Amino acid sequence: MAKRKLQRGAVVGVAEHGNSAVLITLAPDGELLDRRRIDLTSGLPTHPYHHEGSWAIGRYLNSWSRAISLPDAIALVERVREAAAQGARASLEALSKELTVPITGIAIRICPELPPTTEERITDTRAACVADSAMYREALATAGAARGWFVHWYDRERVFREAAAALSAKNLDLDGYLQTMGRSIGPPWQGKHKLAAAAALAAAALR
Repeated sequence: MAKRKLQRGAVVGVAEHGNSAVLITLAPDGELLDRRRIDLTSGLPTHPYHHEGSWAIGRYLNSWSRAISLPDAIALVERVREAAAQGARASLEALSKELTVPITGIAIRICPELPPTTEERITDTRAACVADSAMYREALATAGAARGWFVHWYDRERVFREAAAALSAKNLDLDGYLQTMGRSIGPPWQGKHKLAAAAALAAAALR
């Protein structure tokens, strides 16, 4: 039986910050196809675990905190989670429609291990500090997987080395490659854009 050949397509690299994210989409040959910033939610608190959840259990009481019960904080997290899921689906749908090259993968920063329930994530101090970011990353991963894309979870500490290794096989230098890419599209071209591009390069090579 002949082996099924894996389809080569574009890969989306993601660098998230709160409820927003930078998406850098690269063609199979590494060409920059798209750069955009997306917001996964609108009109809702962006850090319901870290802010409202913490206030509900008496953590981080200060001049800008407000009274909220734990059940209300848990309900708020679920509202934000659903809104993020909808925002992720809509954002990836819009990106796919605007490109002529099919997308086959998405690279997202790996999530830390967290307690299984929303309440446990709120009451655990360490988890509450990272659960919001993980929620948004998971929303993008789920939306990508639903489109049939592979999901690559990258380690921020290793991703630039992995991207450099992928380019070295083509006798290319990562720093120069990213600088050229930034000049080709113009500002803004910041650290988060380079991170997302490196993630896409590494994911495509590992795939």
